[in-house]
Amino acid sequence: MSSGPTVRTLLFTGSGGAGTSTLAAAAAVLAARSGRRTLLLTRQAPPVPGLEAVPGLELTVVGGRDGFERLWGTSSAAVAAVVPDLTLPPASSVLPLPGTADLALFTAMADADADLVVLDAGPVEAAGTLLALPTTLRWWLDQLLPPGARALGAVRTAAVRFGTAKRGPVDLALAAVPVVEGLLARDRLADAGATAVCLVAPPRPEAGPRMRGAATSLALHGLRAAAVLSRTLPADGPGAWWAARSAEQDAALAELAVVAPVHSVPEAATAPQDPDALADLLGSFELPDVGGAVPPAPERQDGGWRLTVALPFADRPAVELTRWQDDLVVTAHGTRRCLRLDPLLRRCEVTGGRLADPGTSDARLEVSFRPDPQLWPADLLPAGLLTAEERTS
Repeated sequence: MSSGPTVRTLLFTGSGGAGTSTLAAAAAVLAARSGRRTLLLTRQAPPVPGLEAVPGLELTVVGGRDGFERLWGTSSAAVAAVVPDLTLPPASSVLPLPGTADLALFTAMADADADLVVLDAGPVEAAGTLLALPTTLRWWLDQLLPPGARALGAVRTAAVRFGTAKRGPVDLALAAVPVVEGLLARDRLADAGATAVCLVAPPRPEAGPRMRGAATSLALHGLRAAAVLSRTLPADGPGAWWAARSAEQDAALAELAVVAPVHSVPEAATAPQDPDALADLLGSFELPDVGGAVPPAPERQDGGWRLTVALPFADRPAVELTRWQDDLVVTAHGTRRCLRLDPLLRRCEVTGGRLADPGTSDARLEVSFRPDPQLWPADLLPAGLLTAEERTS
């Protein structure tokens, strides 16, 4: 019996050329046939024709240019209303900015109306960029328009409304704030318990290290791999070449199993030609129905608290930790994320950090805190060391 929230987003990512898009489409067909209203979101053309005809399955292909044109078409009218003197080009004349394809995909996911969204996130690097998008948007929003500036902006907006100030470019930025905040509020991937990840990797020696790195990156974003899908050759082929290839395949699958349970997808002689053949690829594979763990809360320890961040397979030289205002900035194997501290830890100092069990599936960053005397009056320091339950009892 599963525990935790039912998965609402199933994300597929993996090695380029390993069949990520094909297996994501196969999972979407299986989900739709199980009775769930399913949306398949992908950047690629569907691997087989006829997916739109599968009952309960909706297909949305989000391309860089097309996705940006849709975004521009829905937002340009609002921009023109805020800055009427600004002449805006039509969507067909706009050049997409770098990263707009990810923004279009993120927006399509946020606006999805389905029981399950199957997200074909593409190669690991592309998936990492997409996962980092909401945190990056929040961080830049706070840097460029901190809460104090937004409060002053509300005064200016009122002045513009009553005619005591003229509209200008600053009003465009202020108008964008609620739009961005509304989009971030609909971030489906923010709920780790409702998001499951399937990694797709070939049974080759290089796949193990790459998927371990992917597991580290996913964990930094609060997600974990529920399964590894690997397209495998039959083990009983003739000749010395086949024996050597099978031995290499078995060794690679054993390495992948350290990351997550492995499901072998038998390699066929030809590519699937219709939704039925597509669904048959996954055979007996059961789609994950439970997502990741609940984000950890601060734990009380002698003289302060400890916050633990899971970083499976991370090594000490590849992990960096800094604090910037109310955020912990963690870098692990090239992936960087800002973790917003809760109100308790914001009033504390970081006293240290250590990577426990480095290089293993249990690797974790342990960050210790103690009350900041400048933010905790002396007579409240003892009370501050109470747990949340003790403070409310």
